[in-house]
Amino acid sequence: MLHDNKMEVWINDVLVDEIAAFQAKIEFDKEDIDICGEMMTQHKITGYSGTGSMTLKKTNSRMIKLLANFMKDGLEPDVTIVGKLADPGNGGSERISISGVSFDDLTLFDFEVKSLGEVECPFTFTKYKFIDLI
Repeated sequence: MLHDNKMEVWINDVLVDEIAAFQAKIEFDKEDIDICGEMMTQHKITGYSGTGSMTLKKTNSRMIKLLANFMKDGLEPDVTIVGKLADPGNGGSERISISGVSFDDLTLFDFEVKSLGEVECPFTFTKYKFIDLI
């Protein structure tokens, strides 16, 4: 029996129903360490940063409404994103909240004739919290 996964993304407590893809990940900053007698370079994690991306079907002006007014005033909005993946066949769901979200760009137009438009929204974030884990 096949089960449908349920994926959701919420921006500041508002469901993003036009979501097509979502990714948030931690990228590690590493420093090389050379050790006498070892041919293989060792590595030490010295920090990390949060990066991610959303792909939205172009059905509304969500990102322009979220960012444009703040940009005019030289401000940055306070953004929190919650991603959820529920798999009934796996007995649970995973929800992770990321905050301190800062978008890398704002697409004003990107369209092609006879094609449903998509908007790519890359971002960085400064905090994360596990809400539910499978």
